[in-house]
Amino acid sequence: MTELNIDIRGVQKTTLIDYPGKIASTIFFNRCNFLCPFCHNPELALDQDENSPINPDEILEDLDKRKNWLDGVCLTGGEPTMHKGLEEFIKSIKKRGLLVKLDTNGTNPNLIETLLKKELIDYIAMDIKAHYDDYDHVVKVKVNKENIKKSTELIRNSSIDYEYRTTVVPPYFNEQDLLKICKWLEGSKHYSLQQFRNDTKMIDMTLKKTAPYNPKKLEEFKEIASKYFKTCEIRGI
Repeated sequence: MTELNIDIRGVQKTTLIDYPGKIASTIFFNRCNFLCPFCHNPELALDQDENSPINPDEILEDLDKRKNWLDGVCLTGGEPTMHKGLEEFIKSIKKRGLLVKLDTNGTNPNLIETLLKKELIDYIAMDIKAHYDDYDHVVKVKVNKENIKKSTELIRNSSIDYEYRTTVVPPYFNEQDLLKICKWLEGSKHYSLQQFRNDTKMIDMTLKKTAPYNPKKLEEFKEIASKYFKTCEIRGI
C-alpha cells in the first residue's frame, strides 16, 4: 500500500460499545486541535503518546484476518480528520466490506462533506462541546464557529446514521447550556449525554476534584433533550 499521511497510535481489536449495534475494531488517531480539559485521551490530544506509530498495512492485514466476524471499524482519536491520508485509509477499509464509523469534533467540514458524497462512511458521531458561541471557552482554543455549524448541517442532512453527543462536565455544562444546544440542533436524529468521569487521566487533572452529575440530574437533562431530538440517551452510568 502507498504510504499514507496518517498517525495511528492504538487499536482496540474488538468492541461492542464504540459502534452502536455492531461488532467493531476501534482505531485511535494521534493529535487533536482541541484542548478540552476533560479529555480522557490526553496523550493523543497533546501528541504525547509514547507508543510508536502503527503501520496502516499491519492494521489492514489484521482486518483481513478478522473481517468475516467484524461488522465495521470505528475511527477515533484524537481527531481523525486532521490526517490527510484519512480518505485513502477509509477506502482501503471499505474495500474489505466493512462499515466505517467516524468520530469527529466537526472542525473539518470539507473532509466530512467529501466522505459523505463518496459514501465512504456509514455512521458519524460528532462531539458537541457546547453551543457554538461557547466553544472557545470549553475547548480552550480559538474555534471557527462556521465550520462547526457547517459540519452539523452536513451530518443531519445526510442519509447515514449519526449522533451528536455531549460530555456533561459540571463546570462547563448546565441546564442553560443544554437548552442552547437543543434549540440549535432541534429536530436532529439522536443525541447522547455522556457522563463525565473523574477517575481517569485528563488534560486538566484538577477536574479529578469535580464530582460528576448524579444519575437523577442526568435523567432530568435527558427529559429536556427528548423534547428536541428524535431519540436521546444517557451513556456512562
